[in-house]
Amino acid sequence: MFIGLVGKPSSGKSTTFKALTLADVAIANYPFTTIEPNEGAAFVRVDCVDKELNTQCNPRIGYCINHIRFVPVKLLDVAGLVPDAHLGKGKGNQFLDDLRQADVLIHVIDVSGSTNDKGEPVAAGSHDPAFDIRFLERELDLWYLGILKKGWEKFARTLQQEHGQIHKALAKQLSGLGVNDDMVKSSLGKYGLSEKLPTAWTEEEMLSLAADLRQKTKPMLIAANKIDVPGAKENYERLKQEYPQYTIVPCSAEAEVALKEAAKHGLIEYIPGAQDFKILKPDKNASNYDPSN
Repeated sequence: MFIGLVGKPSSGKSTTFKALTLADVAIANYPFTTIEPNEGAAFVRVDCVDKELNTQCNPRIGYCINHIRFVPVKLLDVAGLVPDAHLGKGKGNQFLDDLRQADVLIHVIDVSGSTNDKGEPVAAGSHDPAFDIRFLERELDLWYLGILKKGWEKFARTLQQEHGQIHKALAKQLSGLGVNDDMVKSSLGKYGLSEKLPTAWTEEEMLSLAADLRQKTKPMLIAANKIDVPGAKENYERLKQEYPQYTIVPCSAEAEVALKEAAKHGLIEYIPGAQDFKILKPDKNASNYDPSN
C-alpha cells in the first residue's frame, strides 16, 4: 500500500512523516519547508495471531513486539497545497502529480487553527480548520477534473462516432489514477451519464463524476494534528459532527516524535500506538534526580 500525506503548508505533515518513519526531514514553522517529496516506510499496527499460538513471531517483513505486529507500508510526504493548487499556484500541479501513485491519503490538518490558509502562523483558534478540509477536497476534485478534460472534445467526438463503450474509454484515460471499469460504471450510473452522449455532459456533471472517482481511488483519513494546543479539542469535536463521512484521528506529531526518539535512545520503553510508556533511565539533569535511588 502507498499512502500519501497531504495538507496545506505548516500543518505538520513533515513532522507527521518523521513521527511515522523517524526519517530525517526538514521541519520548520513556515510555508514550503518541503519542496521535493519525502518517501519512507511506516508501519500499520495490528494484533498478531502469534498470541493464540503462545509464541512470539519474528516476521521477515516488518516486526512484532509483545504480540503486536507492525506491517510496513510506503509513505509519501508531498509539499503543502494552497488554494488554486490545481491551477499551478504554489507549484500545485507538480505536487498533485506526486500523489498519482497513492492508494489512500492522510490529510494532516492543524486542528488548533493556528495557521491560516497559506500556512502562515496566526493566533490559535483564529482559523477554522473546516476550511482546510473543504479546500483540499475541492483541489483534489478539480485536479481530477483537469485530467478528465484533457483533450475532452476530441475524445468525446471520437467515442460518439465509433459508438465506443464510455466506461472502458474513461477507465483507460484515467488508469494512471487507479480508476477501473467498475468504478466508472458505478459513477456514470450514479449521475445518470451512462445513456447521455459525452458531448452533452455539463461542467457540473463532469465535476461530480471527477469527485466521485477521486473518492473511490483516493479514500482519505483526516489526522487532526496539534490536538495538544488549547482550543484544539473543541475544534476536533465540532469537525466530527460536520464531517461524519470521515474518520478523524486526533494526534500530536511532535509528541510522537519525542516518544519515538526517546525510545530509540533507550530512555523509555514505548510501543508505537500505546497509551503509555515506561522510563528506563532517569534524567541526571533533572532537579529531583537522586543517584542513590
